[in-house]
Amino acid sequence: MRTTGAVDYLCYSMLILQLLTQPAAKKVLRYRLAEEGPADIRIGNVAADLGIVAGSGEVTFTLESGSEFFKIDNITGELSTNERRIDREKLQQCQMIFDENECFIDFEVSVIGPAQSWLDLFEGKVIILDINDNTPSFPSPVLTLSVEENRPIGTLYLLPTATDRDFGRNGIERYELIQDSSDSGRRMGSSMGGNGDSHGKRRFEDSSRNSFFELQVADTTDGEKQPQLIIKGALDREQRDSYELTLRVRDGGDPSRSSQAILRVMITDVNDNSPRFEKSVYEADLPENSSPGAPILQLKAVDADVGVNGQIEYVFGAATESVRRLLRLDESTGWLSVLHRIDREEVSQLRFTVMARDRGQPPKTDKATVVLNIKDENDNEPTIDIRKIGRIYLRDGVANVAEDVVVDTPIALVQVSDRDQDQNGFVTCTVVGDVPFQLKLTSENDGEMNKKKYFLHTSAPLDYESVQEYTVVIVAVDSGSPSLSSNNSLLVKVGDTNDNPPMFSKSTVEVSFPENNAPAERVVTVRATDADSGKNAELSYSLDSSVNGIFSIDPDSGDIRVNAILDREQTERYEFKVVAKDKGMPVLQGSATVVVLVADKNDNEPKFMQDVFTFYVKENLQPNSPVGMVTVMDADKGPNAQMSLFVEEEEEIFSIENDTGTIFSTVSFDREQKTQYSFRVKAVDGGDPPRSATTTVSLFVIDENDNPPSVIFPLNNTYTLLPPASTEKTVVRTVVATDTDTGVNADLNFSIVGGNPYKLFEMDRATGVISLVGKIEQKHYGLHRLVVLVNDSGQPSQSTTTLVHVFVNESVANSSVVEALVAKSLGTPLNADIAGDPNYDRSKQQLSIIIGVVSGIMTVILIILVVVMARYCRPKNKNGYEAGKKDHEDFFTPQQHDKGKKPKKDKNKKKSKQPLYSSIVTVEASKPNGQRYDGVNEKLSDSPGMGRYRSVNGGPGSPDLARHYKSSSPLPTVQLHPQSPTAGKKHQAVQDLPPANTFVGTGDNISLGSDHCSEYSTQTINKYNKQTLGPCLT
Repeated sequence: MRTTGAVDYLCYSMLILQLLTQPAAKKVLRYRLAEEGPADIRIGNVAADLGIVAGSGEVTFTLESGSEFFKIDNITGELSTNERRIDREKLQQCQMIFDENECFIDFEVSVIGPAQSWLDLFEGKVIILDINDNTPSFPSPVLTLSVEENRPIGTLYLLPTATDRDFGRNGIERYELIQDSSDSGRRMGSSMGGNGDSHGKRRFEDSSRNSFFELQVADTTDGEKQPQLIIKGALDREQRDSYELTLRVRDGGDPSRSSQAILRVMITDVNDNSPRFEKSVYEADLPENSSPGAPILQLKAVDADVGVNGQIEYVFGAATESVRRLLRLDESTGWLSVLHRIDREEVSQLRFTVMARDRGQPPKTDKATVVLNIKDENDNEPTIDIRKIGRIYLRDGVANVAEDVVVDTPIALVQVSDRDQDQNGFVTCTVVGDVPFQLKLTSENDGEMNKKKYFLHTSAPLDYESVQEYTVVIVAVDSGSPSLSSNNSLLVKVGDTNDNPPMFSKSTVEVSFPENNAPAERVVTVRATDADSGKNAELSYSLDSSVNGIFSIDPDSGDIRVNAILDREQTERYEFKVVAKDKGMPVLQGSATVVVLVADKNDNEPKFMQDVFTFYVKENLQPNSPVGMVTVMDADKGPNAQMSLFVEEEEEIFSIENDTGTIFSTVSFDREQKTQYSFRVKAVDGGDPPRSATTTVSLFVIDENDNPPSVIFPLNNTYTLLPPASTEKTVVRTVVATDTDTGVNADLNFSIVGGNPYKLFEMDRATGVISLVGKIEQKHYGLHRLVVLVNDSGQPSQSTTTLVHVFVNESVANSSVVEALVAKSLGTPLNADIAGDPNYDRSKQQLSIIIGVVSGIMTVILIILVVVMARYCRPKNKNGYEAGKKDHEDFFTPQQHDKGKKPKKDKNKKKSKQPLYSSIVTVEASKPNGQRYDGVNEKLSDSPGMGRYRSVNGGPGSPDLARHYKSSSPLPTVQLHPQSPTAGKKHQAVQDLPPANTFVGTGDNISLGSDHCSEYSTQTINKYNKQTLGPCLT
């Protein structure tokens, strides 16, 4: 019960939808359209005019006829023009029509309801409106008019009329007469025709005048405009026998069009009577298809004149080209006869004028109108036009109809028409034979008698398995006597329903295919089957888009071919789908997965990750140590990718580990002997045949800081003269040193670590330039010994020490004295300052001692006096001063040192058991590589150590040199060779030191020149503090 209710509800819904969308009653659509318009001009909306709700796509519109000029939007029903322009004057049905409402183009529109629930056909007419697209023209560019002399003023002559294919306001509006060149080209007359009065009499307009002629235009009874020439002056043929004027005609269009002709007025003798037609209008019926030469009617005119002036000839007046082509007019007799056969279906009426003209001078004329009505004969067989309707495909007389269409489905539109008229065009139509089809009128209203339209419906179910095609013969018979008939046939092919998709035997097809194949090589063939027949069983194979053009398939055979050369190293597995589609409607398809496994070949050589491997190894590396590792790969697989590594060199210094690619050296490297090694490594794979590759290995030995700097200039036993007048920033000396190491190990720094107590000099750490930075005073005169430390930037740092002697004086009067001072300084310990005039400090010291002694004596005397006075003036106090009691030591009194007394030894310290021989200190020279020395000026307390020393006898725990010189015991001096060391050679300095004071330099700072540890005057060499030897921190 519920199912039945749902079906009823669906039927009611479809019925309501059909009532809402189907038009209530048939109507003829009428639209108006101007000719010569461009494409896509909107004409009207068929849906709106029929009252149909459109726009959703459920109701569709199709233009069944009229598509030569029009097109329609299938969804909205909007009717518009197509690309072909419409010329009203060239339309066959508008050739002889003078009423604009009668010129139209028929069209038909079929309307299909939702889900093809209904189908209807509507007729329409588009009335073509005339536009001003034709220029009026005269019969000839030169018009000749004969005018008798002595004609009275006001005599009127009819001029030839112009023709215009347009009509109405676009037709001829006025004529103008322009005088000839002898009258300076002025317009002689202009006139527009007026409307005819109720009695049909001619009415004239005012017109311009000149001395001889005037133009006026009269409106004739048939609505035409007749130009007339009026004589306004006396004409004397003997004085002037001709006039040449210009006659111009204009139409009433916007903008107007015009043309002109030359009007030659010939002055002749008098002819005073005009011919007169018996009737102003001749009308006759002419059967169509009349044979050429058949007489139609005779036009007669009489002329009261006699002789030549009374002889009449007949000519066509306002007649179209078709009139002159179809009819013949005898000039002498006025008989009108058939020149060519006339078809009523092409021309139904001929309307024109004939002029009767006498032979007088000038000739006189009269005009009559001829109307010929072409009568129909049954000379046309009915025509049967079978056209497409709705969604049924029909072409070349064949309609394809699916077997599952419902009964009473329209499959074609049949239009039967007859070009004849009345009973000759009344047609009946029927289907012949036993076929499941029948004809039904498209409309209950028969419409025109000679044109009928039918739907060809199915009258029974179609079965493809029983009958695959039908030949439907349609016969049409007219009602003429005798009747004529015709037939047409339609081949209806029943289409099979596509209800079975293609099927593959396997859902997945896996195939192995070797790489490096030839292009277009077949990989595999796949097949599918379809249970349908015909087109529904014809299969087409394709691949999905994931193959990216690598594989292709023959759409008919199913052969899968590879279009590219496969490379397993890039892709070793391809997976894609094969789709089989049948050719039915709708199209059904099936698919299968194809897996292509690419098999490997030994087509790739081993490949090192770098063309050149560069390694950096520190010198002094132990033999058989790894120095680098090379990486090699082979894109192949399995045995083709198993590799063996070999070192190709002559010296056999290096070896390589096959599994890791690690390179080992069999020797220890010395950068000073050889800085670079280069050899090749070869890799061979296990393929057949094997492939190999080589790479270059470059090994660079990295420097270690194993060489101290070497001072080249100046020598220790040389000096430079510095005048006292020298200003600040004066360059005193430049120390030049080299280091055989490289890089930061050869980056040298210079600093003054001793001999500069007055801070007169400053040294650039980078360049080694010694500059004067203080003002020279009297105490600065004399020899200055600067202790310069040169250290590199390695880790740990290496260093060396040199002496720079500067003699401050105006000049060198006795060089031997200065050389003696220099020689003496070489024997002076480095912690003792040699700087300026020694007598200057001695005199100041003596003065200070005298002042101190005197002050002390005076203080003692004053104390004694105070004590004595207190003793006698005050009673004795227990807590007072007791004579003879030792007072506290004055720590502020300077202590005197006995030069002859030896300093006491520290009881807490034991004697060193080291030998009493001096240590040998090696100062290693630096490379003469000419590198720039960088550094900054620093305070003495922050200066780097004096160098890296190797002690022959001492140990790492030995005290430094500063601590030794802080002792109060007399010390031996350092003996330096008089010449500085040269590059690449070792310079030994022998120093006599106590056994406990031997030392080894380790790159630490040595506090030479510290104010807390030593004094910097040559006068204080033997003045040592009595304190015991202890640490001195700088």
